Parts: sequence; structure tokens; C-alpha cells
Amino acid sequence: MSQFSFRRTAILAACAIGLAASVSGCVVTARPAGYYGAGVVAVEPPAPQVEVYGPAPYAGAVWFPGYWNWNGSAHVWIGGGWHQGRAGYRWVPHTWVHEGGGWRMHEGHWAR
Repeated sequence: MSQFSFRRTAILAACAIGLAASVSGCVVTARPAGYYGAGVVAVEPPAPQVEVYGPAPYAGAVWFPGYWNWNGSAHVWIGGGWHQGRAGYRWVPHTWVHEGGGWRMHEGHWAR
């Protein structure tokens, strides 16, 4: 890929992201690889956003609800999505728990 093509692609991607953020009116980010696990946060997360989703797109799909993640300075909403289920397990969503004088994220996980 030429430097011009790369730069043009990067500019188009940035414009698309900016447009999506301005239209939505809220901060929504792609699902991160992990979650905020660096300890206690002093700021209480907002109430969960209401997500509307239809029927499972394929057999065995499980809905992972969205959650508030902490980016180091603010809570940002991570939208929910469909994922392949695991036989004999249920998905336990990410949750914020009041502890240690603040709020701690407990990562979502599969439980029997």
C-alpha cells in the first residue's frame, strides 16, 4: 500500500468515526480486548443504557449485554453483541461493584 493510499484510508476512517460519534450523541467505542482491571475507580458508573436487539442471528448465539468501561478518566459505553455460546455454561455480564471506597469492575465470564 502506498503512503498516499494509507493516509487517505486513515483520513476516511477518522471521518467515519467522527460522523458516527456526532450522530449518536454519546460515547460509544468498539469492544476492547479487555476491561478496566486496574483497581478501584472513584466515579460511580452511570445506569446501563437500554439496548434493543432482535432474535439470535444463529443457533447457539448468546447476547452479551453492553457495559460501562473505564478509560482512565471517564466511563465509556461498550455496546452489547452476539457471541457463540458454550454448551453447559451461561454468560455472567460485566458488573461494577461498590467496594474499597469506590467502584471495581468485575469482568464478564462464563459460569456453569
